[in-house]
Amino acid sequence: MFQILDIKGGLVSEDPDLDKELLKEMYWWMVYARMADDKALKLQRQGRMGTFPPTTGQEAAQVGSGLALDKEDWVFPAFRELGTYLLRGIPLENMYLYFMGDVRGNIIPKNINNLPMYVPVSTQIPQAVGAAYGMKLRNKKNAAVCYFGDGATSKGDFSEGLNFAGVFNTPNIFICQNNQWAISVPRKKQTASKTIAQKAIAYGISGILVDGNDVLAMHVATKEALEKAKKGEGPTLIEAFTYRLRMHTTADDPTRYRSDEELKEWESRDPLIRFKNYLKNKGIWSEDWQKELETKAEEMIKKAIEKAENIDPPNPEDMFIYMYSDINPVLKEQLEYLKKMISTKEIEEDSEKIEGGFP
Repeated sequence: MFQILDIKGGLVSEDPDLDKELLKEMYWWMVYARMADDKALKLQRQGRMGTFPPTTGQEAAQVGSGLALDKEDWVFPAFRELGTYLLRGIPLENMYLYFMGDVRGNIIPKNINNLPMYVPVSTQIPQAVGAAYGMKLRNKKNAAVCYFGDGATSKGDFSEGLNFAGVFNTPNIFICQNNQWAISVPRKKQTASKTIAQKAIAYGISGILVDGNDVLAMHVATKEALEKAKKGEGPTLIEAFTYRLRMHTTADDPTRYRSDEELKEWESRDPLIRFKNYLKNKGIWSEDWQKELETKAEEMIKKAIEKAENIDPPNPEDMFIYMYSDINPVLKEQLEYLKKMISTKEIEEDSEKIEGGFP
């Protein structure tokens, strides 16, 4: 497994000597993502947010890879990439809004090359491959980076996507955040393969197993994979070996399917602690700087919550006008019916008169 930092933050291979500002930026995004995630869980428990998939423990996999990307690269996420989302410029209030049940939170701001979250497992993989194939045909010098979990590798989309990518040599980076559990199904029951990375061999592409809790290793591995893809040297599957320290989503109870011993073992590998120790050894980290980052994050999180909770109600017409580029007659009739209901505040009991109508 490719690793630069051990669990205490000591070097186990050559220091990549990344720029000091980049190292500080990495730590900032990890701290911000951890605190934003922690706050989201509290909001959910207070009844102010719906079901939410915590990312705590996976910050290194997301931040290390995300900061290796160029702005022109495209990201096809799953639904547990908070760190990558934030550093790509997507406002935190969008994330909060989405998990509060407002679909407008999934609208990606202009000039950010991210796709919205894909909740159906693995469905983003074939689309990322198709987008990369289009980039290749148009001689673009960017890449399509696709995130998914270990559970996605048991789906047909994974096999079909990686096979196509191998055959057509597309500029794809596949980042599997192997957090050891697909909801309550352990990794060992997902596949008989020793690693997920080795599955790349079957598709004729490169594969690498990386310590997903080592932000430096994730950054270096992703950077190299991107350079290779953009030179026309093919796709890479990166298995980020990590762990989710909390539940799959707030709808499940992990104490029912995993042991306290397992959790404690992984808590000792916390990606923030090991990277903090590395920065401390380099004379970058200090108590004052930590407080500065936490204060900044608290203020940003507070503002994000205020924006998400105080947004104007959605326009009911949106569900009609965004369905097709040109609204069809049936939907047009339903839209007019809705407008009438809203304006008169009457409830139409005889909706069966309208084709496609609903009570």
